[in-house]
Amino acid sequence: MDKAGKAPWHLWVVGFVSLLWNAFGGYDYTMSQLRDPAYLEATMGQMGMSVEQSIAFLDSFPAWADALWALGVWGSVAGSVLLLLRSRFAVIAFLASLVGAVLSFAYQYTIDLPSQMADTAMTKVMPLVIILAVVLQWWYARSQQAAGVLR
Repeated sequence: MDKAGKAPWHLWVVGFVSLLWNAFGGYDYTMSQLRDPAYLEATMGQMGMSVEQSIAFLDSFPAWADALWALGVWGSVAGSVLLLLRSRFAVIAFLASLVGAVLSFAYQYTIDLPSQMADTAMTKVMPLVIILAVVLQWWYARSQQAAGVLR
C-alpha cells in the first residue's frame, strides 16, 4: 500500500476483471437453474444436446451437487466484490469458492456424461481453467491481505 493509504492500481484491475469473469459464471448458473431454453440451446446445443436433453442432464444433479456448484460460483462473485471493497473476507470467499468448484467438478468427473459431452473441451479443459482462475484469485486476495491492502 502506498503512503496515502490507497489501494494499488492492480487491485482495481484484478478486482474488475475477476468480477467480469465471475459474473459470467453467475449468469451461467442462473440461466442453467432457470432452465432457460434459449440459453441451453446456445450453450449445450454447441455440444449437440437438445434443450430437453440439457434439462434432463441438469435435473439429474443431486441437490448437494447443485449446492456445491452454487458455492463455487457465488463464492467467487462475492470474493470479487469483497476484493473491490478491500475486505479481508475476500480470501475466505475465494477459498469457499475453490472448495465448491473442486467438489462440484469432482462429482461431474464421476458420473456418466451424455455422449455428446463426454470428450469436449467444455467438460475436460474448462473445469481446470475455472479451478486455476479461482486459485489465482484466492492467492491474489491472500497476498493483498498480507500486504495490508485488505482490511
